[in-house]
Amino acid sequence: MVRSAASPASPNSTGSLRRRTQLSEDVAVHVRNLIMSGQTRPGEFIRLDETAAELGVSVTPVREALLTLRGEGLVELVPHRGYVVAPLSRNDVNDLFWLQGQIAVELAIRAADHIDDGVVSELEEINDELQRAVDLGDTKRVEELEFDFHRVLNRLAGARKLSWFLLGATRYTPANFYSSDRAWGDNAVANHTRLIKALAAGDSAAIAAETRAHFDDGAKRLVQHLESIGIWS
Repeated sequence: MVRSAASPASPNSTGSLRRRTQLSEDVAVHVRNLIMSGQTRPGEFIRLDETAAELGVSVTPVREALLTLRGEGLVELVPHRGYVVAPLSRNDVNDLFWLQGQIAVELAIRAADHIDDGVVSELEEINDELQRAVDLGDTKRVEELEFDFHRVLNRLAGARKLSWFLLGATRYTPANFYSSDRAWGDNAVANHTRLIKALAAGDSAAIAAETRAHFDDGAKRLVQHLESIGIWS
């Protein structure tokens, strides 16, 4: 429902709450990406005022976002000092991608039962657009198309709970790290091409292998990046 200008919402209205909740979620996404990509390192403090000023928001959604991230184990509260980035190990990164891969493999195999020529054409079109976005360096579009490709399969799988679990796990993937990596983009397109072929052929073993390879590659690239910038030195 769209609220008209003639009937402004009160500060306690559902509309106001929804906007505030979305804002805190956006801040959480931003900080989560900073942590998972190593731009903000374990042991570093996340200042409420600085983060709010950087994002152009008030302190309130930043505080709410940090409470969310504390619940996820990404930050810790130091009494009288604020929030500090929690330790992040190689195993943490590998475990996150292992979990994503496990769920994604199951969803892809289930989706294979519903693949037809129309779905194959849709996936090929998305993948072609993804290649064009990679070639242009359009990072936002790369992120959108990568999401769209896997969303098609997740919907076909008909497993809403598993899809929600996967969505929750992929929150920890620093999308901007991957979308700005040309090598990752080319590899993702090639992986999708092989996956589409396996889906069209109904080859469950190949579907599982290609899906797993996609997430294994993501884990390897992120671990190598974090090592290269000295996160674990």
